[in-house]
Amino acid sequence: MRAIQMVDLKTEYQRLKKEIDAAVIDVFETTAFINGKPVQQFADALKNYLGVKHVIPCANGTDALQIAMMALNLQPGDEVITPSFTYIATTEVVALLRLKPVFVEVDKRTFNIDADSLRKAITPKTKAIVPVHLYGQSCDMETIMQIANEHNLFVIEDNAQSIGGDYYYKDGTTKKTGTIGTIGTTSFYPAKNLGAYGDAGAVFTNDDSLAQKLTMIANHGQSKRYYHDVVGCNSRLDTVQAAILNIRLKYLDANIEARRKAADFYDAAFKNHPIIKAPFRADYSKHVFHQYTIVLDSDKKGLRDELSAYLSEKKIPSMIYYPVPGHRQKMFDAFNGLQYDLPVTDWLTERVISLPMHPELDQQQLNYITQTVLDFLK
Repeated sequence: MRAIQMVDLKTEYQRLKKEIDAAVIDVFETTAFINGKPVQQFADALKNYLGVKHVIPCANGTDALQIAMMALNLQPGDEVITPSFTYIATTEVVALLRLKPVFVEVDKRTFNIDADSLRKAITPKTKAIVPVHLYGQSCDMETIMQIANEHNLFVIEDNAQSIGGDYYYKDGTTKKTGTIGTIGTTSFYPAKNLGAYGDAGAVFTNDDSLAQKLTMIANHGQSKRYYHDVVGCNSRLDTVQAAILNIRLKYLDANIEARRKAADFYDAAFKNHPIIKAPFRADYSKHVFHQYTIVLDSDKKGLRDELSAYLSEKKIPSMIYYPVPGHRQKMFDAFNGLQYDLPVTDWLTERVISLPMHPELDQQQLNYITQTVLDFLK
């Protein structure tokens, strides 16, 4: 049996080696390392894939969030609502721009922002909502957009973990996650469903004037070279990474289907287990399984960490995303994080564990992983 990886980039690279090597060598031969043709080619290809009017590439997913918030003219002290149960980048950028992060609860099944908690958190100072499509499961965007419209709020979708996901409206129409809110952002960190071989990111929008501003901010605030209309930053997608992303984008849907197939196997193996709660699949979207995250529904203290250690002994990697939620991070002490009452978030952080999930998982590996988990929880 091949060694089990949390994310098996090496096996995927071997599968795509000829195409990727040719694309990278072409960049080296043209020496167009900054803003070379592959950058615009990738932006156009991703725009067509997502069905969105504008894609603005940038250097990483954290920059994408920062550029989005800068473009909306948010002012110091403005409140931005976001779940506490997410990667720190989502809320870090809020604080970096001297905005006020307001942490809200998540749904126990989907791990995504809870609509009731969202409604209760809105104040006259609230200016934006940042829903996070966590682990590959879309948020309930139709409800979120309804709330946002009622209160005239911006919506910035953090789509770093759900690129390629579909959201189904009640009227039967479909949109890709990241294209529904005011602005969508994503990361192309190598382990993502669509990843580069280094840092990379992008911002999406259907608003023409906003797209123009986003583009300027990502490029030193320039409207044209040496003419700086707004304060911006330097956040470019590297040409080499764009060339790699052009190749990997072609295989995104096939890779997502492979992830779903692996998730189906996990689901079947853990079905009806009294402790293991498999990822919930909401009927308003199609899960893309960036992670396969289970919940150990038990009050036995330390059970999750014991399972993680046991899996490690058996040479099975696992990850805990995220053991310390945002409202309990020291960096947010100034925002009175510890005063928040988020029992579902706290409950989840003690019980979630992610199992290996990537397109290269084979039957032998899946059998071994699931049986090992079941053996531990007998």
